[in-house]
Amino acid sequence: MRLILLGPPGAGKGTQAQRLVEKHGIPQLSTGDMLRAAVKAETPVGLKAKAVMDAGELVSDAIVNAIVAERIDQADCAKGFILDGYPRTLAQADAVEAMLAERRIKLDAVIELVVDDKVLVGRIVRRAQEAATAGQPVRKDDNPEVFEERLREYYKKTAPLIGYYHAKGMLKGVDGMADIDAVTSQIETVLATAVQK
Repeated sequence: MRLILLGPPGAGKGTQAQRLVEKHGIPQLSTGDMLRAAVKAETPVGLKAKAVMDAGELVSDAIVNAIVAERIDQADCAKGFILDGYPRTLAQADAVEAMLAERRIKLDAVIELVVDDKVLVGRIVRRAQEAATAGQPVRKDDNPEVFEERLREYYKKTAPLIGYYHAKGMLKGVDGMADIDAVTSQIETVLATAVQK
């Protein structure tokens, strides 16, 4: 089972990805984790990424795409994987398509967690307050201003993927505002249908 989770920051993609990992035994591939692992393993692509990051620059699409390609060739991805936070742009979505076609594998589903932005900002404020009350560190991106900037960035760069996958007939929306178990249940329903195709 190969799927992409879409949705703005704070929509619950990470939580749902973890549940999918536990239930289906497939890895969650996050570009941040993959980059760090490639740099640590000193793979050829990891060394390129390290040089770019050491220079204080952003890692290019070409490097990110190469790291994802390298990662999906690993044994634990044979049964499938969850792409979380990638692709972020239309150019990366085209790269995913090419990389899967090259390996003669296909995506089973693209699931969008549909949420209400205003409620999301409230969620973030609440999460920050709860962490502070519990004496835990407050995540840097749990600041409303930082979060709103991340939302704007998402709508500018990543939201076009919704139309991209909708046009391919692959996009399935689930109500990301429902409680966590209900969202999980909706995702499982989508996946059951996708796998039967």
